[in-house]
Amino acid sequence: MHTFNKALLIYNEHAGNDDVEAKLAAVMPVLGKAVKELTVVRPESSDETRRICETSSDMELVIILGGDGTVHQCIDAISKLDVRPLLAILPGGTSNDFTRTLGIPQNLRDAVEALLTGEIRSIDVGREGSQHFINFWGIGLVTETSKNVDDGQKKSFGPLSYMASTIRTMREAESFPYHIVSDGIDIEGVAIAIFVLNGSSLATTPIPIGAISPSDSKLDVLVVKNSNLTTLLELMSLRKPEADTSQLNMLEYMQVNELQIDAPSQRRVDMDGELYDFQSGCIQLLPGHLRMLVPIIK
Repeated sequence: MHTFNKALLIYNEHAGNDDVEAKLAAVMPVLGKAVKELTVVRPESSDETRRICETSSDMELVIILGGDGTVHQCIDAISKLDVRPLLAILPGGTSNDFTRTLGIPQNLRDAVEALLTGEIRSIDVGREGSQHFINFWGIGLVTETSKNVDDGQKKSFGPLSYMASTIRTMREAESFPYHIVSDGIDIEGVAIAIFVLNGSSLATTPIPIGAISPSDSKLDVLVVKNSNLTTLLELMSLRKPEADTSQLNMLEYMQVNELQIDAPSQRRVDMDGELYDFQSGCIQLLPGHLRMLVPIIK
């Protein structure tokens, strides 16, 4: 089991898990055995979350317990530090997408035990402008889906709320022109969504692209041109890492280190479930930028 002299635990009690405090109390004895001095903080706003993370360089370990929004805020702030602490992410929200990518159990006690007996892995981070993302960056359909999620429905139905929002949004999905330039690639066309992926889960659903890894020093770019059956079949064909992407018609798929996306009609971008104004469209990969505790997959 890993042991630490000094660690910080940041948790969000409003992240979609009503009994997060009770579950946290149940795992404190386990954490207490591994950490000599554990500071527990419950920020009251996203700004406070970021401020706490910005001063976390002196911590051996920062543990993040919350939903995808809390994880994003912490990752963005910590990624900007010159000295970055070791990180551990615990599932505490509705989707917990990046914990799923890392193979972290969704039961909180199991997650704590799996991480404390796990290994340390270098994790890639994506960056657009001054913002960082760890799971995905997206424009088009994905931003409309996030915007259309009803807060009451999200609280009551969890991941099903994203499915309902996706169905509503796909009926109204509008295509937009795009131009992508990267590593000798120059493509343009019309799409309903563009994803730049570092993680392999969206709204609890595994992305059927076998090559995606948050530790391979690559970003996976997926352009979705339509929402018909052919698109779905082509997406499923990407489950194998050796899939022949030259045969795709409704999708464009590539792996890159950095890219420039021009989509003049797009106003919003979704980074890990948080919406921002679309700015430069210049996306870079920071390979192995963060160190994280991850379970040992047997």
